[in-house]
Amino acid sequence: MSHIAGNNKPLLTRVRRIKGQAEALEKALQDGGDCVAVLQQIAAIRGAVNGLMNQVLADHIREHVGADALTPAQRQQEVEQLLTILQSYLK
Repeated sequence: MSHIAGNNKPLLTRVRRIKGQAEALEKALQDGGDCVAVLQQIAAIRGAVNGLMNQVLADHIREHVGADALTPAQRQQEVEQLLTILQSYLK
């Protein structure tokens, strides 16, 4: 995915934030944290992952699925690959 290599700083920032949230969740679980705090942390992680997915997905659609240079067969292949990924993500 060449478009990721050129614009990875915001993506890496998101991943680092998710990593910090996951570490905080692990610590809360190890320390016997409050259920509400644990649930809030899980919700925050889920939101952060969804934001990352949305950003990468939007860029992928623009750069790959919507590329003008694609043949109809190539576009169909891109769509099928994307649908497979979305189906596994939404399970």
